[in-house]
Amino acid sequence: MKDHVHVDSTGKRQFLKNVLSTAAVGAAMQAGFQLTATPRLEAQTNLSPEAAVKELMAGNERFAANKLTSIEQDLSILRDRTVQKQEPFAAVLACADSRVPVELIFDQTIGHIFVTRVAGNLVTPEIIASLEYAVAVLGIKALLVLGHTGCGAIKAAMKADPVPGQISTLYQHLQPAVKQADGNVDKATSINAALQADLLRTSSTVIRDAAKAGNLKVESGVYDLSTGKIIVT
Repeated sequence: MKDHVHVDSTGKRQFLKNVLSTAAVGAAMQAGFQLTATPRLEAQTNLSPEAAVKELMAGNERFAANKLTSIEQDLSILRDRTVQKQEPFAAVLACADSRVPVELIFDQTIGHIFVTRVAGNLVTPEIIASLEYAVAVLGIKALLVLGHTGCGAIKAAMKADPVPGQISTLYQHLQPAVKQADGNVDKATSINAALQADLLRTSSTVIRDAAKAGNLKVESGVYDLSTGKIIVT
């Protein structure tokens, strides 16, 4: 899988150097963080990785059941609390598809989820850098790579038809999943999410070390457009 996503070592070293130089500042800020999560959550720093994943899935259950609680919160208060700081308990790498509103499908609100999005929920050097920041500086406890049913990027990669502009640059990243799916789009979607999650675990020393230390849980899942439910793969 490393053949498909190459991280420039010089750029990565510089990023990590910057992260390390600001880590002390980040830690000091976290010490003074106020509670920005929903009333049912403790401060993000007190959540275990397992609890963070459970909170994501519990929120999705509420969303699928049309029993949202995040909408009951005072957004003006949340905005005020998060002007100078953020304390997300989880990060999600999702597809750019407009039918997958990340915070909404997990029944979360301002400041709860660090979101990165790109067509096909692909791991790129820029995505890795963003998620490393979420892990090393913000202290997220769960990282979920989220695919979705009916993914246009997956379908396009399967057909591999000529397309305008740079759309076809997505194909190379999706081919490993496509080749294992035997023409099944749903299977390719699930495999791709799992492969991208594994790529994060193996290509990023920051993510790998946090996971090994028990401070981070990395999972993959697929969001069903028709039911609103997420299945962890």
